[in-house]
Order: sequence, then structure tokens, then C-alpha cells
Amino acid sequence: MASFLQIPDDEKGYDLNLFCVPKHYEEDLDRVIIPHGIIMDRTERLARDIMQDMGGHHIVALCVLKGGYKFFADLLDYIKALNQNSDKSVPLTVDFIRLKSYCNDQSTNSVKVIGGDELSALTGKNVLIVEDIVETGRTMQTLLSLLNEYSPKMVKVVSLLVKRTPKSLGYRPDYIGFEVPDKFLVGYALDYNEYFRDLSHICVMNENGRDKYKV
Repeated sequence: MASFLQIPDDEKGYDLNLFCVPKHYEEDLDRVIIPHGIIMDRTERLARDIMQDMGGHHIVALCVLKGGYKFFADLLDYIKALNQNSDKSVPLTVDFIRLKSYCNDQSTNSVKVIGGDELSALTGKNVLIVEDIVETGRTMQTLLSLLNEYSPKMVKVVSLLVKRTPKSLGYRPDYIGFEVPDKFLVGYALDYNEYFRDLSHICVMNENGRDKYKV
């Protein structure tokens, strides 16, 4: 079972005034729940765990856009550093896919896969799927089902966050950064209708933010 850092439901987090938060978001956030530095430290450890498990094979890192791009870039930087500074290294290539399953703050029942026609290149490959957050698990199960049609050699999933929610279908990634409460989180590329991607820390959004950026 994947190890992870658990953020409890009653986690009070940190006051916004203790961190650098873009001024245009100050009234839209309750608190910082995971500071950027902790995200980076945990990501570095995930990179080490992934290399220990998959380091004997050429890895195709598949980024789930848009939310996963920041975590993807930072994770690959740490994997690259391990490749450069250890006796064992592996070739690493990248690919991208976009899954659309959100409208406002509700995860919709339908999942739209964009870019699936390119997945045929993953046949026989060792694939690492990089995701920002797993909530119900429906999105990832859809992607895994699609990938299986192309017969990759190995598929592992790493997600920065897994949300504790009664809506979960029970899916758990192979590697997990943090398990978080059932709150709507933004920042570090987690968005709300495309906003908050420019926020370095992971924060809890308040009602003001939901109303201001609702479409």
C-alpha cells in the first residue's frame, strides 16, 4: 500500500499572512494547508521511490493536463537529478493527455479524454501517469481503461493529492503525496475554473472565491 502524508480533517493550516500569496487572491482563501516547501520535499521523496521501483526500465512519463503540469515538471526535475547523480540511470521521455471532468466545484459523471489517439505510442512501454489530485477515482479509472487497450508493459500512477471523500470509488494510486480532507483545494496548479494556478501553496478556498470565479 502506498505511503503518504495525511492531512487530518481538523487541520488548522497556516495563516495566509505567514506566506507570500498573490494579493488578488487574499480575500478568496481561508488558509494555507500545504506550504510550497513541503510540497517540494514530498515530491523529491516520491521521485526517489519511483526510481527505486521503475528505475530498471525506460520510463514514459504521462502528464495529465492541465492541473498536473506543475507537479509533473517538479517531479521530473527530481528524477532527472537522480539520473545525473547516481550510478544507475534510465531514459525518460514524456507525453501529455488532457482529461476534462470538472464544471465549477463539482466533479461531473462524464469524463472526456482529449489526446487519446496518441496513446498507441505507449504499447509495450513502462508508463508513469502523473496526476495532481484523485477524488472519486473515476477519471483515473477511465484513463487506465483506455491505456490498457494499447497494451503497455507497465503502468504506475503517482498523484500529488488523494482526497478523502464519500464519493470515492475506492481507487488508490501507486504513489501518493498527501491524503487531504474533503475540501475544495486550490494552488500549485490546482485550479477553480482556471484561476489559482498562479498560487504556489495549496490552500482552502472560501465561499467568496467560489462566488467570484464561478462561471
